[in-house]
Amino acid sequence: MLDIKRIYLQAGAADLPRGREILDRWPAATIVDIESHQRIPEVYGAETNVRRWVRIKREALVVGIKKTMTARPNGRSADFIAPSTANGCAMACAYCYVPRHKGYSNPITVFANIERILSYTGKHAVRQGRKPEPNECDPKDWVYDIGENSDCSADALVSDNVRDLVDLFKGLPNAKASFATKYVNRDLLGWDPQKKTRIRFSLMPQADAKLLDIRTSPVGERIAAIDDFVAAGYEVHVNFSPVVVRDGWLDDWRDLLDQLDAGINAETRRQLATEIIFLTHNRGLHEVNLGWHPRAEDLLWRPELQQIKRSQNGDLNVRYRTGSKGGYVRALTDLIRARTPYLRIRYAF
Repeated sequence: MLDIKRIYLQAGAADLPRGREILDRWPAATIVDIESHQRIPEVYGAETNVRRWVRIKREALVVGIKKTMTARPNGRSADFIAPSTANGCAMACAYCYVPRHKGYSNPITVFANIERILSYTGKHAVRQGRKPEPNECDPKDWVYDIGENSDCSADALVSDNVRDLVDLFKGLPNAKASFATKYVNRDLLGWDPQKKTRIRFSLMPQADAKLLDIRTSPVGERIAAIDDFVAAGYEVHVNFSPVVVRDGWLDDWRDLLDQLDAGINAETRRQLATEIIFLTHNRGLHEVNLGWHPRAEDLLWRPELQQIKRSQNGDLNVRYRTGSKGGYVRALTDLIRARTPYLRIRYAF
């Protein structure tokens, strides 16, 4: 997954204990001093050359300092989005919306000022007090998403930031952490999360994943890991995301549900829930993908099925047409209730 040869180092990061730990982990890496962890000319460009992207993702690491601390309200997957301890990703999913400031290669950036992030997050949770009533995020705890712009399972290959967050939430009586992942990192099994961290394994039919989920753990490996993570003390949910509509899509989802059902035990079933998110795609990413992975766009860019929606930042996104999408959602949720009736649907859109 990672073979770090260059570390882009923001001024001041090496003076912090976590920054020094990261540098010591890859002592042979070339250090490149940078002013900002967001805009790095060397990782820009070559948008149509995925070989360069993958090489940068594997070989480059950015070590920065997070300046702005906020816990944004969310309200669907989590109550709050915690201040991130990383952004970027070692994987290269064809539909990923995250690449922005660092160019489409978007390697992992890890923040060295972890003590400040932990302090802010803990104090924010304490200020919330007891959760007054259950909601769709959780019946008891305030839920903090700790991996909005990265994959925490991969981030844990780089530093102890994710483990520090898991440890933090063990000590918070009113809050739990949550993150989605497409990578099986079994090192996390030894962390004793005490049910205060929710891992959401993202799943889709293998035929789609083979084409779209690039550099991720195979879907079968993710399913095979679920029971182990439940036994290790995690709350485990599954994300069906993104759901891609194509010929035969519902039949393949039926097969995936049967695979999931056969791969998990009774303890897992009792606590399992799902979030269902149908594909939203971006015109700019579509044009980039045409240069290196046009077969992915055969699934992702379907003008006959989609409508344009302008996002808050002005980007042109496409999603399945109003009316038709409602039928797709009902078809999948009906299938889930028929094949895996124990699988609680937290939300679907």
